[in-house]
Amino acid sequence: MMNIGELSALTHVSVRTLRHYDRIGLLRPSHITEAGYRQYDEAALERLHTILLFRELEFSLSDIRRIIDAPDFDPTDALDRQITLLTLRREHIDNLILMARGLKLTGVKHMDFSAFDTRKIDDYAAQAKAAWGKTEAWQEYEARSHSPEDNRQAGQQLMVLIGSFGTRRDIDPACEEAQQMVQQLRDFISAHFYTCTPPILRGLADMYDGGGDFTRNIDQAGGAGTAAFLAAAMRIYSQRAEK
Repeated sequence: MMNIGELSALTHVSVRTLRHYDRIGLLRPSHITEAGYRQYDEAALERLHTILLFRELEFSLSDIRRIIDAPDFDPTDALDRQITLLTLRREHIDNLILMARGLKLTGVKHMDFSAFDTRKIDDYAAQAKAAWGKTEAWQEYEARSHSPEDNRQAGQQLMVLIGSFGTRRDIDPACEEAQQMVQQLRDFISAHFYTCTPPILRGLADMYDGGGDFTRNIDQAGGAGTAAFLAAAMRIYSQRAEK
């Protein structure tokens, strides 16, 4: 058993918060002494650990109490779900970091998202479907959920990554820096659209510098010559990956 002060020191949860949890029935003391002191056992500590995990996932206190007090509540299953949610949050943060790094390279004042608004993305999807709509990659893309908001956010983040190539288009597309940038782009496409294999990446390179809308909009995002530099770096990456 430990008292409320000891529990607070161990878990870094304030005494005031622990008392509030008691008042709303979220975390009751395991025992109250004759003098009125709250005491907590191992089971209470485990319950608090579960509460704190749900709080990190931004569940409301009322929802947490409803979940963990349900007759069919399974702590192991809840932990698995929490791991899944935390993993998704980490992926989201990683994508935000990529976007922020791209903004640092390209400069916020120079960003133009018009080329990748929802209408453009829909147009690109139609072009891609016409080019390789029967492939496994396209089937994977269509199997995923793509709301208009998902498309808008993914398009904006893709725009930032592509624009970052424009700031480095004077370097050798075969150098380590350029190839690392291609790796980031490939990872982003795999995470948001479809598994970007080396052959698919090479096919995208052909589309990017093929002289159509892709080329014009990529050059608009990163400056003249960006599409050619990006495509060259992607081809080199694909060739190396297939060896």
